[in-house]
Amino acid sequence: MEYTILGIILMIIMLLYFKVADHFNIIDKPNQRSSHTEITLRGGGIIFWFSALLYFVQHIQNNYFFFTGITLVSLVSFWDDIQSLSNKIRISIHFLAITLIFFDLGLFNLFPIWGVVIAYVLAIGLINAYNFMDGINGITGLYTLVVMGALLYVNTKVQLFTDGAFIKYAMLASLVFLFFNYRKKAKCFAGDVGSIAIAFWIIYLVLKLILVTESLIWLLFLAVYGVDAICTILHRLFLKQNIFEAHRLHLYQVLSNEYKIQHRLVSLLYALVQAGISFLVIVLYQKVQDAVIFLLVILPLLCIYSSKFYLLNKSNLRLKHEA
Repeated sequence: MEYTILGIILMIIMLLYFKVADHFNIIDKPNQRSSHTEITLRGGGIIFWFSALLYFVQHIQNNYFFFTGITLVSLVSFWDDIQSLSNKIRISIHFLAITLIFFDLGLFNLFPIWGVVIAYVLAIGLINAYNFMDGINGITGLYTLVVMGALLYVNTKVQLFTDGAFIKYAMLASLVFLFFNYRKKAKCFAGDVGSIAIAFWIIYLVLKLILVTESLIWLLFLAVYGVDAICTILHRLFLKQNIFEAHRLHLYQVLSNEYKIQHRLVSLLYALVQAGISFLVIVLYQKVQDAVIFLLVILPLLCIYSSKFYLLNKSNLRLKHEA
């Protein structure tokens, strides 16, 4: 009953936001690098912050740092959705928010300085990778459901590390968002406020699980996004491009834009691949060495990603032939 009521509340909040976004012209206008072609309301991902707020109100005693952090990243991201901010401001706020959850998790007392520095780079990198990957209908919502679903299963069946409702609130927000986004013509896009807020939520949970189990294997719950984002950054650096500017070089963009595969199908494929990886990680956990599991996951993903270069080359040859 609790989650039914929560779902109704979140649905009402989303509909009210649409009226606000429409009134203040908070929209996403496609450009030559976009994967979409029509003007759409932006910032629908604010539902993740509202879901975090509803959870915080009910569990106020032990979530100050997390909620303050997700509020900071949501605020600066929503501002960036409306009026572009400099990368320095955004990264600074991300750094501050990450510091809050590191303090909450006691990470500063558990690791040496070099370990803390690596954790900062990893956390901020994952936040931005999650944001980079938000480009087609359904990809953020479906991927989030898969990751949160895997975390919920681990929390229930493998290792209790957090309140189960904390994960379920994020999953329900994803379902509400998908209702409006996972369509041929999306009613809204997540915007930076959505992708970054839910990335912050996921990173907090993954870090908590890593600390409880003393295993880095749970980073593979973000393997598909991670490999795509890192390889694309390296590709763009090789091409001497500004990695902070919009582009169309992610594998999902090549599939959607160059090969015209339906956006929702590409999003579903990403989610299914990650679901398979998460299942493999859970099954092999404590049965196979972590390093072996990393190799079993990362190497095939690199092979899949490398196919992008073949696809791009084939697409370019076709365009030249048509010209």
